[in-house]
Amino acid sequence: QVQLVESGGGFVQAGGSLRLSCAASGGFFRVNAMGWYRQAPGHQRELVATFTSGGSANYADSVKGRFTISRDNAKNTVYLQMSSLKPEDTAVYYCNADLYVLGPIGTVNYWGQGTQVTVSS
Repeated sequence: QVQLVESGGGFVQAGGSLRLSCAASGGFFRVNAMGWYRQAPGHQRELVATFTSGGSANYADSVKGRFTISRDNAKNTVYLQMSSLKPEDTAVYYCNADLYVLGPIGTVNYWGQGTQVTVSS
């Protein structure tokens, strides 16, 4: 039903920038929260940046001041502008959406397919 479509990953030198995009589509829903997570080899998946149901943005300490999350509510799309990238940012980045959908009570959680971000030194 609902699909999260991601784009923008790639290979970049340290200090460079990338912008990730994630659009939710494919059903009747209302967004409760959307954001980005990442998982590096040998590590657990971790929160990078999210918009909460209250509309505030949360960031991991490791990306504060370098990454900016934004959204286009009309397009059900969330973006992640990544600047001053470091090799430690190398990971698969996953879009996540918590959505109110027709039928179920409460929300349903969805994950994107993931997009690889590789930062070289």
